[in-house]
Amino acid sequence: MEANFDNTADAARTTGRRVKNDLSDGVSDIKTAASGEIKNLISDVEDLMARIADLKDVDVVRVRGKVQRAVEATKQSLADSADSLRRRAQTVAGTADDYVRDSPWQAVGIAALVGAVAGILATRRS
Repeated sequence: MEANFDNTADAARTTGRRVKNDLSDGVSDIKTAASGEIKNLISDVEDLMARIADLKDVDVVRVRGKVQRAVEATKQSLADSADSLRRRAQTVAGTADDYVRDSPWQAVGIAALVGAVAGILATRRS
């Protein structure tokens, strides 16, 4: 009985670590994709700004200044959001890992319930 409990607890801990790693990887993938698209947009805007840099029309100069400020604000916001998202994901993953370590049987039960619901939903769609 003791060995069975130890094996189940170890399996729950391993599952918790895997969930934590998968969550971290998923967040990283999302961040990379979103960051790449936003960086492409910023690059395009900066290229456009360089092309109109020679224009001296008052309205163009005013708009160019606004766009430059918006680009800088977007870059800063992107960096801040990525850091915030990473910290939140790490917190959630750490909390899940702690829960699995503290309550392995409940974690196994929750995993079984989630698996059953996913199985039911998958069979309904088939």
